[in-house]
This record gives sequence, structure tokens and C-alpha cells, in this order.
Amino acid sequence: MDIKHSAQTARSASILLSAVKTGQKNKALLEIAKAIESRSGDIVEANRKDLAAAAKNGLAEPLLKRLTFDEKKIAEVCMGVKSLIKLDDPAGRTISITELDKGLMLYKTSCPIGVIGVVFESRPDALVQISTLCLKSGNAVLLKGGSEAEHTNEILAEVISGAAEKTGLPKGWLVLMHGREDVRGMLKLDGLIDLIIPRGSNEFVRYIMDNTNIPVMGHADGICHVYVDGRADMAMALKVLIDSKCQYVAVCNAAESLLVDKRIAARFLPAAQKTLVENGVEIRGCAGTRKMLKAVKAAGDRDFGTEYLDYIISVKVVDGVEEAVEHINRYGSHHTDTIVTADRKTAVRFMESVDSASVFWNCSTRFSDGFRYGLGAEVGISTNKIHARGPVGLEGLVIYKWKLTGKGHIVADYAEGRKKFKHKKI
Repeated sequence: MDIKHSAQTARSASILLSAVKTGQKNKALLEIAKAIESRSGDIVEANRKDLAAAAKNGLAEPLLKRLTFDEKKIAEVCMGVKSLIKLDDPAGRTISITELDKGLMLYKTSCPIGVIGVVFESRPDALVQISTLCLKSGNAVLLKGGSEAEHTNEILAEVISGAAEKTGLPKGWLVLMHGREDVRGMLKLDGLIDLIIPRGSNEFVRYIMDNTNIPVMGHADGICHVYVDGRADMAMALKVLIDSKCQYVAVCNAAESLLVDKRIAARFLPAAQKTLVENGVEIRGCAGTRKMLKAVKAAGDRDFGTEYLDYIISVKVVDGVEEAVEHINRYGSHHTDTIVTADRKTAVRFMESVDSASVFWNCSTRFSDGFRYGLGAEVGISTNKIHARGPVGLEGLVIYKWKLTGKGHIVADYAEGRKKFKHKKI
């Protein structure tokens, strides 16, 4: 693949796509859902090839689960695509109007970012989500999925781009990259690509940031915490903990660390151990934890800073909410953290002080998701402090521009005092 040529084509397509009306975008989305459903047999067969090769190469069980794209997954992604149709188009909205002076009107309007490069893990459903979110928001996209999903990604990209182009969308709006060489080439194309969203390990995201002049948005690790406060309802805390950790371990919003207030630790930790072990979870604990629990491995700094993506959890006994906040801000990845407590004041303190994109009270970290937030799935989770933070859905894929209309107005009239600005908000 000539990545520069593909990016140039995507740039041209993005200009045309930015002018496409909402109705046509929605028509394309419906056609994409229909095409995926009609080609489900071919897609599942391609996925079986990827799964067989991955199993042969020793891919871990949680990652094999991520890679699986069966009839159930196809039904889920098609439902997600159709749900996008019901969402408002984020592009072309008037955000604000200011009358600078009589006849001189300033409009702030939303618009697509342009061309987005996304490198993501071996999750074929991510390809569908990312490409359709970009389509609805009017962006062209260059995609690179994990090599383990090569056959599945290939057919999905073919089906999606073909269905969209069938409805009149510009050719080349979706590009599937192959291999690391394409990614390295993309990083040099700061004149053609407006934003890169990397999804993967901390080292990988850091590599992307260090080797490009293109703005980068995303997150590295998903080191999420459940903090059980001294005034927590124990039954609720166990329920939230198990869902946060075990509902799906191989994702970035699964809990990797449990923090327990020392006031409740002697009562809560034995119950937590019993339930976690029943769910196949290995516990690694601090010295305080190991005094209360038998057969627990020691946890150190490395454990508290590790995204396991597996049935392993680190546990620490803390002296109240202040130490919990300090621990999370030190070891966490600014992704998602939750507190379980009956004390509103403590919950507010936690949610205001934890420096994460999503902070919860009495609910599972697994809610940190674009679809669950009603954003129409997501292209990724951003822990950056830029225009988008947390799950990045449609709203995170647009920026804005200023449009000024006048009637022969010139700056000299204002600079020399003949006229004055009104700056009236409309």
C-alpha cells in the first residue's frame, strides 16, 4: 500500500464528506448494517481463520474472547450502527451566534475534524464502531487493527466501504492499513492527517506520541479502581466489585485494583476474597491485606501500576478517602474509578479529587463506555485534557469553526473609533 496516496485520497474524500447531509449519512449507515447482516456467513468464516491462527500462536484466552466475531457480535454491532441513525448529527450545528455590530454576525458552528487515523487492538467490532462513528460525524478514517484480526478486518472494511459508496459517499473515505510500515508512514503525514487515536499499551501509545507531529488523542492503560469506603453497604460493594472486575476482564474499563477503607476491611475483605475466588480471580495484596487474608500473593508498586486484563486484582487497605484518592492519582491511568459509600459528602470529595476522565459513585466501572453513555459507541477513551475526554463518541469527532458575515464591514472603522462593537449574544 502507498500510504501517502491513500491518505491523499482520504483527504479529498473528507472534504466531500463534510458537505454530505444527515439523511444521506443515515442512508449509508442503514445500508452498512444490511450489508454486514447479509454477509454474516463470510464474516464469521473469516473470523474463524483468525481465531484458529491466534489459538495456534498461543493467544491468551481473554484476548481470544476479544477477537471473536460471531453471529451474536454481528447482531450487536448492527444494532449499534442502526442506533447511530437515531442520534443527532454532530456536524453543522450552530453553537452560538454573536452580533458584533449591525449586519456583522459571528457564527460558531460544529464541523468534522477531517482525516482521522485510528490504530486499535484485535477487536473486529471496534472497526465497525469506529468507521461508522467517523461516517456519521463526517470524517474520513485510516484504520489499523491488530494483526490477529487480519481476515475479519479485511472483509469488514470491504463490506462497510462498499455499502457506503453504493449510497453515493465518496470513494476512499475508509482506508484499511496493513502492517507496521503503514503505521510508521502515517505518522509522517501531518499535512494530510488531522488526528491520531491510538488504542493499546502504554508503551505503544507513547511510541505514537513520540514519533509524530500529528495531534494524538487517547489513553494508554486502563488501571481502574473500586474504592470501598468505611460507610459502604457491603452487599452493594461486592456486587459493584464483581461486575467491575469480572463482567468482562479483557477491557480497559475493568477494575484492576480494589481499595478498602481500614474501618471496614476486616469485615469486607474475607467476603470479597470468597466471591472473587469463586469467580476465578487471583488476589495480590498489600501487607495489611495479607494480614487478614490467607493464600494471597504480595502486591508491590508494579502490581498497583499494572493493567492485567485478566482474572487478577491488586488489593490495598487505605486510611480513608484521602489515601484512596492519593493512591488512585498516583497509580491510576486517569480512566475510570468508582467509590462505594453511603456518605454523600465522601462521595463528592472522591469524585471532585480523583483526576480521571470518569468518576462514579455506587456503580460499576464497566459503565464507562460510549454506547452506555448514549454517545453511539466510541472510537476510544480519552484521558487527555483536550476537547474530548472519557468515551469519545460523535461529539468528540467534531471541532468547530467561526463564520463571520458582514455588509462591507472593515476593521479600520472600529480601530479609528467611527464604530463600536455591540458583542450581543443572540
